[in-house]
Amino acid sequence: MISRQQRRNRPQTPTPPVATQTLPVGIYQQQQRKPPRHIPKTFERMLDVHDLADDFYLNLLDWGTDNVLAIALYHTVYLWDASKGSTTELVTVDEDTGPVTSINWAADGRYLAVGLNSSQVQIWDCADCRRLRTLECGHASRVGSLAWNDLILTTGGMDGKIINNDVRVRSHVVNTYRGHTLQVCGLKWSGSGQHLASGGNDNVVNIWDRSTSTQRLHRLVEHTSAVKALAWCPFQTNLLATGGGEGDGSIKFWNTRTGACLNTVETGSQVSSLLWSNKERELLSSHGFTQNQLTLWKYPSMVKMAELNGHTSRVLYTALSPNGCTVASAAADERLMFWNVFGDPENAKKAAPKLPEPFSHVNRIR
Repeated sequence: MISRQQRRNRPQTPTPPVATQTLPVGIYQQQQRKPPRHIPKTFERMLDVHDLADDFYLNLLDWGTDNVLAIALYHTVYLWDASKGSTTELVTVDEDTGPVTSINWAADGRYLAVGLNSSQVQIWDCADCRRLRTLECGHASRVGSLAWNDLILTTGGMDGKIINNDVRVRSHVVNTYRGHTLQVCGLKWSGSGQHLASGGNDNVVNIWDRSTSTQRLHRLVEHTSAVKALAWCPFQTNLLATGGGEGDGSIKFWNTRTGACLNTVETGSQVSSLLWSNKERELLSSHGFTQNQLTLWKYPSMVKMAELNGHTSRVLYTALSPNGCTVASAAADERLMFWNVFGDPENAKKAAPKLPEPFSHVNRIR
């Protein structure tokens, strides 16, 4: 037996420290991180879109802020209202002016610019399905790229010219940028509307400043193939991502204030489009040969987060839904696919009712 006095004189076992006091700060922070986001690897829906042009230099798909997806199939432009599930045929142009070579929504989601093989550009009020005017911009041939900046519509032609048009006035040509020797296949205004990025089949990226008329800020010549894919970063001013075509296959990041190339990532295949997430620091690229895939990257590490496969030929056109969750992709296999890349699929399914398949009742799109 141990007496009470002996127990009192026994050395006391030290109290263990609180667990959080012994954890290194890095481990504690790691425990607080949210779990990895689930990214579905398969498309949500798929539709055959016959007569979609297999042309890397055109821009035939765009998703407006009113949640209406526009797609051009040869001579016809179709509109799918993703909120209502309804489809309309906006316009079918005649043989002399068509086919349609580019489309682009204005920021209000009501007005759509339609570029034509004839070098003309039509402006449509899609709420009333009414053509407002036809612009004779001065291009020598087809208009393959379009970009709105408020009420200025910028057009890029096969002739290498870039023209700013004020759609409010009769004499609509404001100024002309001359910096490409071959056709312009990509145009993107920055979020501020101050800077324009243009990419061409001459492998050149040009940066223009709106306030300096036709003076070019930078001529970026590190790509070795046509540059169609252009994307201004939504969370970092003066950061531009560009992608090179077949024979290049790289994604490059530029500081457009200085013109410096910040990073180059070799993808191994033609880059046809780039889309930044407006929710996370992520970038989606679409590709041609060999896998014809969409690849999701974590920025700035550029670690691959997911590869989305389903197209059987090169992905040519992509568009991001106005809620920033869904990406539509159209490819040379004449298929239009919808992917939940940037959203939470479970929450999206609970919040949104099931809608009819897009374009399901249009005979020419089966």
